[in-house]
Amino acid sequence: MRLPVLFILVTVMLDAMGIGLIMPIMPDLIREVHGGDLANAAIWGGVLSTVFAVMQFLFSPVVGNLSDRFGRRPVLLVSLAAMALDYLVMALAGSIWLLLAGRIVGGVTAATHATANAYMADLSEPHEKAANFGLVGAGFGIGFVLGPLVGGLLGEWGTRAPFHAAAALSALNFVFGLLVMGETVTDRTRRAFTWARANPSGSFRAVARLPGLKPLLAVYFIYSVALYVYPAIWAYFTQERFGWGAQMIGLSLGLFGIAMALVQGGLIRVVLRHFGERFAVIWGQVIDGVAMAGLTVITSGTLALILTPLSALGAVAAPALQGIMARRVSDDAQGELQGVLNSVHALSMIVSPLLMAWVFAAFTGNGAPVYLPGAPFLVALVLLVLGLVIFLRSEADAP
Repeated sequence: MRLPVLFILVTVMLDAMGIGLIMPIMPDLIREVHGGDLANAAIWGGVLSTVFAVMQFLFSPVVGNLSDRFGRRPVLLVSLAAMALDYLVMALAGSIWLLLAGRIVGGVTAATHATANAYMADLSEPHEKAANFGLVGAGFGIGFVLGPLVGGLLGEWGTRAPFHAAAALSALNFVFGLLVMGETVTDRTRRAFTWARANPSGSFRAVARLPGLKPLLAVYFIYSVALYVYPAIWAYFTQERFGWGAQMIGLSLGLFGIAMALVQGGLIRVVLRHFGERFAVIWGQVIDGVAMAGLTVITSGTLALILTPLSALGAVAAPALQGIMARRVSDDAQGELQGVLNSVHALSMIVSPLLMAWVFAAFTGNGAPVYLPGAPFLVALVLLVLGLVIFLRSEADAP
């Protein structure tokens, strides 16, 4: 494997590790700095995630267009350095407001995933894009395995230890990138930076004008909102429903990451080769829907662990959607497309944490009409059905 590809995989792996490291301890950390019960902590967790996503939504098109103009290397390295500083701030935060400030800064500079995907698109032939996006997803999945496992173990040493670890990992990856990353943007593919394109509305309009992309962007958004129920709610849901602690939460998230890495690193290539991208999108949403239905009603932690790898089988959908869209975009606009997709994902992260946290609190807090900790997964199921209907209609209307 070439070193630049290895660097991209390590980047997304460490990005996922940084996220996963802190997930098991967030309920305890929020209650530590702000007080309140678990339902209140879930609401604040949703606010922190949403603020991060708002900044990411606003600045992702800027970063994507900057990478089309100045190259992937400087944009990615600056993002990695800023990420390390952000985790260090979170490690030292003594109030909910400092945590909030850290999420604002982190969201502005959280461009690693979009730029990494654009870099991978630069390195891939058109027919390889979907499978290579799956490889990026596998790297993310491996990080998602290691992050929660390590975070759950470090959480036993205190709520701040995972943040120090995330800061150190991000700094080490910055050094690795500085040493091995080459530039893929050439004079042929370089494009002038304009503010008209480098904002969410302008970037969306430019990309959405391409044939058949509007419904696919809508499906990508709906799918992202539904799937974000896991990072938004899992720690609170499993603590409320099964009484799990940070270590068990980390182990369960690690199990999900292992399954997702296997699917996106290997199974997706088999599915794409034999059935194609359209089938992969449909398969993914159906499998995820089955898992959401189960998580809505189960009361057994063992069953939840069984459903976790099953839900990961649906991880073929997102790379297949990305591959379909990337093949419809010219080489000099791959950064812009990935910036738009990152903005769509960020927009889902604005909507999903607040929506899912509110639903969770409404069905677990005092005065809940029905006690149903799995209610957020029912909402996700409805969204998956809607996204599948839109995708099937768009494919039926395609020339």
